[in-house]
Amino acid sequence: MKERWQELYEMGKRAFNEKNYEEARSFFEKVIRAKDDCADVYNMLGIIYFIDNKYDEAIRAFRKALDINPFYIEASLNLSIVYNETGEFEKAQQAYAAAKASSGRSTRTYLDPYVKGRLANKHAEIGDIYRELGLYYDAAREYNMALALRADLVDVKMRLGMVYRNMGDYKKSVAELKEAKELNPKFLPARIQLGLTYYAMGDKDRAREEWSEVLKYNPNDRLVRMYLKLVGVKS
Repeated sequence: MKERWQELYEMGKRAFNEKNYEEARSFFEKVIRAKDDCADVYNMLGIIYFIDNKYDEAIRAFRKALDINPFYIEASLNLSIVYNETGEFEKAQQAYAAAKASSGRSTRTYLDPYVKGRLANKHAEIGDIYRELGLYYDAAREYNMALALRADLVDVKMRLGMVYRNMGDYKKSVAELKEAKELNPKFLPARIQLGLTYYAMGDKDRAREEWSEVLKYNPNDRLVRMYLKLVGVKS
C-alpha cells in the first residue's frame, strides 16, 4: 500500500506536468513535511517559486535539492538561472561550475558550449510557460536570454516573434521571424508565423508571399491553404 506522501507526490507531479502550479505547490509542500529527502520535489518547488517571482524561496528550494543530491545537474542549472535573474552573477557562475562538474566534464570556461546549450534550453522552457500563461513580457525576456546564449535556436526565435506579435510589436516580430527564416529557409513554421504577422499588420501581399512559399515545400498543408483564402487565393 502506498504511503500518504507518495499519493501526494503523484498528485503533485500530475498537476505540475499539467501546469497547474498552485495546485502542485500545495501537494509538494505537504510532501516535504512528511518526507524531507526528495530532491526532485524541491527542484519542482523551486521552479514554481521562480515562476511566481519568489526568488528567495526558489533559491532555498534548489539549494535543498542540491544538499540532498549534489550531482543533480538540473537543480544546479535552475539555481544558476535564479542567481542570474537576481543579479548575483558570481553565485551564478559557481552554480554553472557545479552543473558542469556534475556532468563529469571540466569547467574551463564560464560560457562554454555545454553550459550555454543547457542554460538556453532552460530559459526557453521557462519562456514557454510564461507564453502559455499569457505573460508575454516575461516570455520575451526568457527567450531573449536563451538567444543571448545560443543565437542559432531557430524555434526559439520563432516563438519570440510570436510573442512580440501578441504584444502588438509587429516590427520586432517581423525582425525575429525573418531572422529565423534566414537561419533555416526550410523551417516552414517560421514562414507561417511571419505570414500571420504580416496579415495582422494588414500587409496581405507579404502574407500571401510567405504562405505561398510554404505550399511549394508542403502542398498539402491545409492550414496554410485556409490562410491563403483569407488573402484571396482560391484553392
